[in-house]
Amino acid sequence: RNAGLQNQSQLFVRDGLEGKPRLLLDPNTWARDGATALADWEPSKSGKLFAYAVQDGGSDWRTIRVMTAKGGKILADEIRWAKFSGLSWVVGQGLLCSRFPAPPGGQEFQQLNTNQAVYFHRIGTPQSADTLVYATPDNPALRHVGQVTHDGRWAVVTTSRGTDAKYELHLIRLDGGKNWPVQRLVDGLDHEWRLIEGIGDTLYFVTNKDAPRLKVVRVDLTRPEQVRVPCEGELEQATACTQSRYTFTDLIPERAETLDRAQIVGDRLILSYLKDAASTAEVVSLDGKPVQRIELNAIGTASGFTGQPGDPETFYSFSSFNQPSAIYRYDSRTGASAPFASPRLTFAPEDYAVEQRFYASKDGTRVPMFLVRKKALVGTSLPTLLYGYGGFDVSLTPSFSAVRMAWLEAGGAFAMANLRGGGEYGKAWHDAGRLANKQNVFDDFIAAGEYLIAQGVTPKGGLAIQGGSNGGLLVGAVVNQRPDLFAAANPAVGVMDMLRFDRFTAGRFWVDDYGHPDKEADFRVLRAYSPYHNIRSGADYPAVLVTTADTDDRVVPGHSFKYTAALQAARAGTRPHLIRIETRAGHGAGKPTDKAVAEGADVLAFLAQWSGLTIPGQVVQKTVLKPER
Repeated sequence: RNAGLQNQSQLFVRDGLEGKPRLLLDPNTWARDGATALADWEPSKSGKLFAYAVQDGGSDWRTIRVMTAKGGKILADEIRWAKFSGLSWVVGQGLLCSRFPAPPGGQEFQQLNTNQAVYFHRIGTPQSADTLVYATPDNPALRHVGQVTHDGRWAVVTTSRGTDAKYELHLIRLDGGKNWPVQRLVDGLDHEWRLIEGIGDTLYFVTNKDAPRLKVVRVDLTRPEQVRVPCEGELEQATACTQSRYTFTDLIPERAETLDRAQIVGDRLILSYLKDAASTAEVVSLDGKPVQRIELNAIGTASGFTGQPGDPETFYSFSSFNQPSAIYRYDSRTGASAPFASPRLTFAPEDYAVEQRFYASKDGTRVPMFLVRKKALVGTSLPTLLYGYGGFDVSLTPSFSAVRMAWLEAGGAFAMANLRGGGEYGKAWHDAGRLANKQNVFDDFIAAGEYLIAQGVTPKGGLAIQGGSNGGLLVGAVVNQRPDLFAAANPAVGVMDMLRFDRFTAGRFWVDDYGHPDKEADFRVLRAYSPYHNIRSGADYPAVLVTTADTDDRVVPGHSFKYTAALQAARAGTRPHLIRIETRAGHGAGKPTDKAVAEGADVLAFLAQWSGLTIPGQVVQKTVLKPER
């Protein structure tokens, strides 16, 4: 919970529906500049202990600590160099977490991340005593994350190579943290497998195997099939050995909508679907029979629904472009939803129109787009901020942003395009916007801008664009391809050098979406759209404000530095091409409120000035630079 202007949100505990909130952790006391944040956290099964991850300066590195939930005593346990890890309790013993070897001094924000392994940390012992649970030293590129079922009977280790949802699964039958016998459940790195939960020896998963828009399956671990396989190791001279294989059975078949999330709460499954990038939710029994729909009553995003078998309730949040997140309690027995916690608002959500439109891309593909503006201004051509991402199977759904609300309050319009490359329509939509198909993403975004102008939503010369990370790449690429279409652009923490992205930190994981720069066919595709390599000297570029941070170890800031330098060196028009570099802010997660406010104000003022949006009290004075400068 955040009072509004605290740099970091505080974490509270509340006993029951009527209990008073009790402060458990206050990250605002951790650093003078407010840049040390609470990342992941997980209470133990008994609720007596509490594990949490500390993020410093916006880095992806995490330090895991443990405290008592009641007295708030911080224990001596400390696990360093965790990254891209879960936190999963082994009943009565300790934690499963994933970490990398310690990087050399001075290389924490640049070195490639390899040799991730799953460790068991027993409470009360030093990190040096941690037990190695699962690793693949012969294949250091693989990533591994462990997850324990609610009853503590099984641990599932999920292995991946990159960002694609293609996983292998291994099982560990837990016996109190004494032994870690590993057996294979799924091999091949071919499909998505998301553990929902385990009840006894039955595990439930979400998968896209034979279901591009995902389905729910289950497997009975008491009934393995013995199959003959080639022998390995000491038995390699034998002709064949036996191996246990398990049969997965469909529980919830694939539907026309994309399955976003599934969770077992009480004795039922709660399913969240995306229908044209907006949330729907429903409840089914554990044998797959429909129980009821959860009414959301607006275009928006429902998230949460966390819980476990036996729970009488779950909680979920709902938000939209004009509605900050509010928390609702769902009674798993009666099916009733009721507000649990709602923010106080300083604006009227009903003053804003939230609509969904569809437009045709260059090749005729029908692409959805959300459009938000004041109802009183509908029919007026407004300076418009267009946002996009289009990659890594990520779905853009309606959500609230205080920065966007400032733009809307000032009289602008906001549009968000659901480009190919995302996950809004399942695997086919993702595949249509990656690797050799990446140009489709840029075509979709350009078509969105053309549509907004053609429909009179925004005037020519009134369109500003924004995107972060892969979305920063998007903005850089379309500015190169259609500089005439946009008035102003903000590529944030973007991947701008597509020929070297795989050489730093987590960049090597992105080859699933981008391809391999060292393979000729991929190189030719990457070279054709790389923002850094395709800046067009002599073209009249829009105003560009690049944003990054010195401690970004997801997309290293060198991408933004090089791109900005090349843009400034080119004869690219008279409008300004600037970079804003934040300190101790990383890729964005954990950014303190004061830094978010300062950056948001700078970016909005820049985009407003060059797209024609007048902010109350703003003095508009456009600075035109001579080309030789």
